[in-house]
Amino acid sequence: MKTTIEIDDTLVIDALKATGLTLQQEVIELALKTLIQIKQQEAIRSFRGQLPWDGDLESMRTDS
Repeated sequence: MKTTIEIDDTLVIDALKATGLTLQQEVIELALKTLIQIKQQEAIRSFRGQLPWDGDLESMRTDS
């Protein structure tokens, strides 16, 4: 999909330097993928302490 947007040049330049990527499209795609990953992790964290688990943690720690 082609989209025309205005992005702060300094942000793009800094992102290119930070990632080592050479194309603006690559750095924008990486940024979007990273944002999606972070949001998915936040959603998973919301389940903390709410999911059932059956197991013996002490046994798992000592098994070789």
